[in-house]
Formats: sequence, C-alpha cells, structure tokens
Amino acid sequence: MRRHTSRAAMLLSVLALLTTAGCGGETAAGGGPRSERTSQARARAVAEAWRGSEAAEAWTKGYHPLDDVVQLPDGAFRTDADKRAYATQNFVLRTTLPTAPARTGRVKWSDGGSLTLPLTGAREAYDSVARGGNDGPHLTVTHARLGETTLLTSRGPATVPAWLFTVEGYDTPLKRVALAPSRPPAPPIRPAAKVPSDELWPLARLVNVARDGRSLTVIAQHGGCDEGPAVDVLETDGSVVLSASITGHKDGICTSEMLGEPRTVTLKRPLGDRILLDAFTGRPLTSPSGG
Repeated sequence: MRRHTSRAAMLLSVLALLTTAGCGGETAAGGGPRSERTSQARARAVAEAWRGSEAAEAWTKGYHPLDDVVQLPDGAFRTDADKRAYATQNFVLRTTLPTAPARTGRVKWSDGGSLTLPLTGAREAYDSVARGGNDGPHLTVTHARLGETTLLTSRGPATVPAWLFTVEGYDTPLKRVALAPSRPPAPPIRPAAKVPSDELWPLARLVNVARDGRSLTVIAQHGGCDEGPAVDVLETDGSVVLSASITGHKDGICTSEMLGEPRTVTLKRPLGDRILLDAFTGRPLTSPSGG
C-alpha cells in the first residue's frame, strides 16, 4: 500500500471528528514555508474570531477541566498486573456504592469564584472507570465515599467534589471528579476545511498542562509514510492556538492506520485563563476524559 492509500485512509478516519466540529510561537521542526504560512494564517484567524466573542464570554463563565478527571492512587500502579487491569478497566466491586448526599456540587476556584453544577452519582463515576469484566488481572474497590480533589481548569486551579474509591493494596484512593464539565459554546469560526491536509491537521487530544502552566502536551496524529507530526503555537492575550501539521514523507510500503504521538510545546508565559484552541477545528481543547 503506497503513501496516497495510507493518506486516504487517514482522511476518512477523521471525518467523524470534523462532522461534530460544527460552525460558528514556536516553529515546528521540519515544517516548510508553505506549512508555516498555512498554520500561522489559520491560527491568527481562530484567535481573532474568539477575541471578544460571545463564545469567549460564555467560556469564561463555565467549568472546563484541563486535567484528567481521574486521579490515580499514590504510587499507582505497582505491578504490571495492576497496570493491565487499569488499562482494561477491569475492576471488582466489594462494597456497596453510596448515594449522593445532594443533587448538586460546587466548583470553587482559587480566586474565590464558584459555580454550582449537577453532582455525578457514585455508580456513574465508578462505571466510567470500571467498564471491564474479564478473567484477567483486576483491581478491587473496597470502599467509596464522596470527598474533594483539586484540578486545573480553564479558569485556573479549582477544588471540586470527587468520588474517592479505595483500591485494595493502595494507601490513597482513586479519585473520580463528580461533576460534568459545562457545555462548551459553539465556536465562532468554522473548521479550516472539510478534510485536513499535511499543512494543517486536527489535534487528537490534550494530555496535560504543566503545573506552572508554561508547557502543555497534546497527541498529534500522522501516518506511516511521513516523518511525524509537528505542532506550532500562537500566543495572544486571550488565547493559545495550536496548529498541527504532518512533516516529510517516506517512500515504500505503508500501513493505513493513524498514529498518535505526544508533542510538548513551551509557552512564553503561563497559560492562565487563556483559551486553548485547536487551529483546524476552531474548538477549545479540554480534559482528555471529560467530566
């Protein structure tokens, strides 16, 4: 299978992502002049569309996690069996899950702001991390209670309700945030195109933001016949726009699967409450596992 076949398969695999996209720095290593011009122009257009928009105003009032909403026990995971059990979501429940004491919970930001949202029940929270049910290695949950945790959000650090699941063999619990994120506003700009090109490609997901906010890691996609993905960053006062592209190409036989690789970008100043945006889709990037 040659390069054009591999690229066609990759394009088809992202159509679902683009269908849901709706309407409304740093130079990448290996990127050529055309790639740079394309990504920079699009990044500026996305930043300008969001600046002062109703979508940006709505975004600043919501709860949008930038951290994973599942936090592992300290030292997790100690054995390969435990790692496999978590990766396959294979859990055994040896306790009765409690009911929530209230229907709502509060997000409390470090600057004093707060927001009240519907509270996720223990069963829903448990099922979101324990979907497995095979005979392989498993993790055993022996107790569950409602508590709190802290995580990074688009408005800075916040304290939120979380279900704390005691896992056999670990001294601290597995925590699952007990609030769903706010619904993101419709972006004020359409996707860059119906299908991506090597010069501009949608990002797969956000992995994490550093504690100091000065760097962040995303998964960028590419195929088997190129030299890998690159990510440019455009910083403005109100946003950070990431532009993914695919660099180089290799001759010969290629596989058709889409590959994902982590890419870390360093910012000139901490992310803070600036909106983190994907240049291709025009949409914000948030927690990889939702709320």
